Amino acid sequence: MDHLKSEADVAARISEAKGPLVVRGGGTRLVGRPLSGDVIDMSGLSGVTLYEPGALTIVAKAGTPLTEIETTLAAENQRLAFEPYDLTGMLRTKGATTIGGIIATNASGPRRIQAGAARDFALGVRFVDGAGNIIKNGGRVMKNVTGYDLVKLMSGSWGALGVLTEVSLKVLPAVEATTTLVIAGLGPKQAVAAMSAALGSPFEVSGAAWVGGAIWLRVEGFAASVEYRAGALQDLLRSTGDITRDDTVDWSHVRDAVPLHDHSTIWRVSVKPSDGPTVIAALPAGTETLMDWGGGLIWVGMQDASRDTHAQLQAHIATLGGHATLIKGPDTLRANVAVFQPETPGVAALSTALRSRFDPRGILNTGLLAP
Repeated sequence: MDHLKSEADVAARISEAKGPLVVRGGGTRLVGRPLSGDVIDMSGLSGVTLYEPGALTIVAKAGTPLTEIETTLAAENQRLAFEPYDLTGMLRTKGATTIGGIIATNASGPRRIQAGAARDFALGVRFVDGAGNIIKNGGRVMKNVTGYDLVKLMSGSWGALGVLTEVSLKVLPAVEATTTLVIAGLGPKQAVAAMSAALGSPFEVSGAAWVGGAIWLRVEGFAASVEYRAGALQDLLRSTGDITRDDTVDWSHVRDAVPLHDHSTIWRVSVKPSDGPTVIAALPAGTETLMDWGGGLIWVGMQDASRDTHAQLQAHIATLGGHATLIKGPDTLRANVAVFQPETPGVAALSTALRSRFDPRGILNTGLLAP
């Protein structure tokens, strides 16, 4: 395994490669088919290279631990608004989650419904493509007139188009107060209806989840505003059931799908919120679920799922226009199924063309996204 210290090292290593390369930052997001090849260890490319609190921007090398960035931002009462999820508990992995891995996987948490995804906060990227070329796109401001929006393209590419070496991000101020409204005893349909009503209101809900038969609705901001909006939401949803308020709810419980961690097989399913109850109703007995994003994101947990179960789930999700990704499962399952939702023919052709353009030798995370 190579321990690289600079972008030039990464470019040289890729240029000289004779076979497949496995891109790894902190090693905490081991999703996709098990890979073979020489590991490119990005942990040596670490550190915040520029932070301008007044401009709400931060620039960091791809191997920078998330904790370092969060500590730097907290000192100026700022934060990453997209709330990236952490897979270390679910996958039982060790190591430090890195900012490069977060952007490469577009890891976004409950606040996505209000603030946007990780890719929406990525202002610029530097990366090395599969031919060893160093490429820069975007910058430290939101306006981007450089042509192709490679910032968005690299966000969620899972290292199959290039190896991120540096990212520029927009950050936001931290909030003064947070509270969560909890309504217990709701089934999936009732929950989605209530969450949709809350999200469609003018009261700026920043989290809407269904956990263990209860919905959680998060309200954040200035203390006076939070008090007013939480009260207005209580009035709006009074007929739904008994509503309690809790200022201590830990939203990482939802963000990281903590209730499902003990399941051997876990999927991350994305559909229209109105289709969430339909997906849950079609799952076999013994399945445990958690809904986020008002019902649009469903975490699905099972024990000892088969290849047929996986194929049936993805086929059902395809009819709804969504996608299901196998996040956790035995290597024997991950090696023999389409971990990521199979693409439609048109999208597959576009993906193939992009990979041939950015990684003509097909050496970066080879097979990770294979159908």
